[in-house]
Amino acid sequence: MDLPVEVIRSSRRKKTVSARVVNGVVEIRMPVGLTQEQEDGHIADLLGKLDRKAASRKVDLTERAQQLATEYQLPAPTSVKWVSNQNTRWGSCTMSHGTIRLSDRMANFPQYVVDFVLLHELTHLVEADHNQRFHDLMERFPKAERAEGYLEAAQHLIR
Repeated sequence: MDLPVEVIRSSRRKKTVSARVVNGVVEIRMPVGLTQEQEDGHIADLLGKLDRKAASRKVDLTERAQQLATEYQLPAPTSVKWVSNQNTRWGSCTMSHGTIRLSDRMANFPQYVVDFVLLHELTHLVEADHNQRFHDLMERFPKAERAEGYLEAAQHLIR
């Protein structure tokens, strides 16, 4: 995020930290008394979240899911959205509702990687398990191996 940052320390805050953009400035609010290391960690986390939120707005996941569903002859989801609470997986699907959620940690990833994860979740609308039929459907994606490699490398960098 390329906006100026203003840190506001409050004696009324005990544990919570927050960030928001106000008039082109990122205001980060945190309690008084944090160590420099704690403060730096919170600032990095909050700026990362704001950056992912801004990046996720650039991709219309609903439209992209519709395109991929049509191209790969899969059912379209009832909803698809970015979420910030998935830290151990890239995406998830609820077959019974037809909903797909993608981790916003991927918001700045190359489009083919996001497409791969989205296609993976779309395929779960047809096949719940990672069985042979699932893998046969996924093999149709031309950059599957490349996307899997990217995700594997990113998993180690993000942790």
